[in-house]
Amino acid sequence: MIEKMKFLSITGPKADIDRVTNTYLSKYEIHLENALAQLQTVQNLSPYIQINPYKEILAKANDFAGLLDKDAQPPAGGISLEDSITLIEDLDQKLTRINQKRSDLESQKKETAERISKVEPFLGLSDNLSEILNFKYIKFRFGRIAREYFSNFEEYVYDKFDTVFYPCNRDDRYIWGVYFCPRDEVQKIDAVYSSMHFERFFIPEEYHSAPAETHRALKEQLQNTEQKIAECEEELRSYLHDQAGRILAARDKLSTLSRNFDVRKLAACTREDRDTFYILCGWMSKRDADAFLHDISNDTKLYCFVEDDTSHLTCTPPTKLKNPRLFGPFEMFVKMYGLPAYNEIDPTIFVALTYTFIFGAMFGDAGQGFCLMVGGFLLYHFRKIPLAAIIGLAGIFSTIFGFLFGSFFGFEDVLPALWIRPTEAMTSIPGLGSINTVFVVAIAFGMFLILVTMVFHIINGIRSRETENIWFDQNAVCGLVFYGSLTAVIALLVTGHHTPAVAVLAVMFGVPLILIMLKEPLTRLADRHTPAIEGSKPMFFVQSFFELFEVCLSYLSNTLSFIRIGAFAVSHAAMMEVVLMLAGAAEGGSPNWIVIVLGNIFVCAMEGLIVGIQVLRLEYYEMFSRFYKGDGREFSPFIRHSSAPAANKQQN
Repeated sequence: MIEKMKFLSITGPKADIDRVTNTYLSKYEIHLENALAQLQTVQNLSPYIQINPYKEILAKANDFAGLLDKDAQPPAGGISLEDSITLIEDLDQKLTRINQKRSDLESQKKETAERISKVEPFLGLSDNLSEILNFKYIKFRFGRIAREYFSNFEEYVYDKFDTVFYPCNRDDRYIWGVYFCPRDEVQKIDAVYSSMHFERFFIPEEYHSAPAETHRALKEQLQNTEQKIAECEEELRSYLHDQAGRILAARDKLSTLSRNFDVRKLAACTREDRDTFYILCGWMSKRDADAFLHDISNDTKLYCFVEDDTSHLTCTPPTKLKNPRLFGPFEMFVKMYGLPAYNEIDPTIFVALTYTFIFGAMFGDAGQGFCLMVGGFLLYHFRKIPLAAIIGLAGIFSTIFGFLFGSFFGFEDVLPALWIRPTEAMTSIPGLGSINTVFVVAIAFGMFLILVTMVFHIINGIRSRETENIWFDQNAVCGLVFYGSLTAVIALLVTGHHTPAVAVLAVMFGVPLILIMLKEPLTRLADRHTPAIEGSKPMFFVQSFFELFEVCLSYLSNTLSFIRIGAFAVSHAAMMEVVLMLAGAAEGGSPNWIVIVLGNIFVCAMEGLIVGIQVLRLEYYEMFSRFYKGDGREFSPFIRHSSAPAANKQQN
């Protein structure tokens, strides 16, 4: 069902808007509209422009809250605005100091790690670096040479040049070391080593001891730095843990105030005499509007006007669905197609009843239906997934039809069929012969649903005051008369009764079809528009004839589409017969229970999914398309109330 809406205009002194928002509007759900757009005829209106003072500090509070553990909870008593601001500012300063310190330590750690990487390859060198660095007549070069060039290097360089290469370390690709040569031949030796792909490394001059000793000192320095970083992180974590509840309370407080402050975005200001007033416009449900008006009845600074005539408004009322809890999950299917407009029928209850009923008829098995029911309700209980509740409710009808069909986990001889067995029951139709009963019932049920949706279409047409959708559309009164007459004639033929005279049938079928073909000019005449036929008249009649032919085909195809209900009822029984045959239970032998269990799981999962999709297809294409537009806009309260009045809670 769609809740009835009231349009409210709220006004008061400009400086009083925060009090009104925090005291009154925070208790109720109001869908705010842009006041400037709604009050275009009012003179001297201006937007309410003011910068949100809570935005920046709220962003910091959200960042801090994101660092907390998920199980943190705000204290029950809340926190004041002053304490919230003080807490966030102090926390910002403290965290900034800790983060700056940690950043400096991270830089120091990175620098130390780079130094270690420079010294590590030369740990095999036992001499102090200071002695090598102070050589007077000998030059040295630290570096590495690839393994594939080292053998050529030993063979070529040692025999022809005055140099010595001292290897310090080896890995899979390189040999690390240092070479020495006379100072006056260093340029020539450097060129030779470069030709052998020697890559030079530079050791910082501040290293004086042996590489192993330097490496040990750097490792200790790295460990000390990492320990200090861990201490910073622990200090940060400990402080956040101690203040977690107050941080969340401050975040919630600032979030509420910031959200309430943003009401100004949709407000307008008007100046009268020396005072400036704000104006807020929006929609409330009738229940909330009555409670709101009662709440402000003694407030002399606040004025509220309820608009009864909404025809002159530039916006349409938003849609707020309110259905019994049992049918609430099916709102998901309705919203997937489109939210109903305010003056449309809410199809939620209709969808709930037809979807579960058709699902049960197509998937009739007492055992598997019970599993769907239990599994769906358990999943909904723990995870609150609407689809799980739909599966649970559909499982109830699957169980019921399972008893009607006498099917229990595919076994047809365990339960007696309270109605029929889909694969065996046959019905004799005059002129057509013997047809499976479930097919006949499925077609009859489909024709009934089509007639119901036509009634819904007419109701929606009356609500929207559209002449064509009330009288002349294929789903309006003309369509209802034609299809209802067709249904009645078919029912008489099937039951063996006499049909009306040919003249009566001609009127019952012919007149509605002619009116449907001429719906456009008839609508224009009824609405007093001229001319009745726009454009070429011959072309209009040709086009209308083919459109009428398409309408008749759509009646036929839509009706036959419901055969799938019976087809799936039969196919389910047939699939389970295959499972029992594979398990060796079809001929009365000892069944393989593993095959039966796995087969039931497979059929339940696969056919349950397919049936669910097929039923939804019937809802959307064969029923919704006849009466439902789904072009409504959702009721979106600017402020979602967290503590509704006691009266509201009782009504909810």
